[in-house]
Amino acid sequence: MLKLKIVSPEKIEFDGEVESVLVPGSQGQFEILNDHAPIISTLDKGVVEYGQTKGQKVRLEILGGFVEVQKNVVSLCVEVNE
Repeated sequence: MLKLKIVSPEKIEFDGEVESVLVPGSQGQFEILNDHAPIISTLDKGVVEYGQTKGQKVRLEILGGFVEVQKNVVSLCVEVNE
């Protein structure tokens, strides 16, 4: 499992454990799974998808931001499209 924390300027959007995270990277969409290599990447406008099982995905529309992955901890700092 991954520890995911999504923060926006307004609030903490999500803080919990998930199986995967799909993000709109600047070079294209990519998925973060357990034991992903460390990475820092900018995010473009698009949809972040995360969930505990493949059938239960939460979608969050963002205007941009960045993601950091390190030791199964995924941190997203995003601007949310509301």
